[in-house]
Amino acid sequence: MGLGCASFGDEAASRACPEAHPHNLALRLDSCHAIYATNLLEAEVASGLSRRRIIDDGSLGERLVWVLPDRTLSREIEQVLAVGDLRGADLWQVACALYLSPDPRELTFLTLDERQAEVARAAGFAG
Repeated sequence: MGLGCASFGDEAASRACPEAHPHNLALRLDSCHAIYATNLLEAEVASGLSRRRIIDDGSLGERLVWVLPDRTLSREIEQVLAVGDLRGADLWQVACALYLSPDPRELTFLTLDERQAEVARAAGFAG
């Protein structure tokens, strides 16, 4: 059995609100038995909700399992860059997903950022 879902995406966080793709992202998140995220997601969600003048009800944060690496992610970063280029934060999030599960087939990587999704799939994650 896989570890569950990983939602590390740069754009996923800023759009993770009820009116943003409600039938896509919300349903996919609801189907996960666990949602893993880097702590960067906290700032991204707060920023996205603030820009949309939406008050955070805290429901997404209650479901998250934080991924906090205790070492450098040089190996994982190298692995990701071998399949595609990403901006720093997007690269960090895919590398953290690899840190969580060295076998990316065990996780679904959820993001609304098309380039990040493309590289995550190339790295072996389901999308």
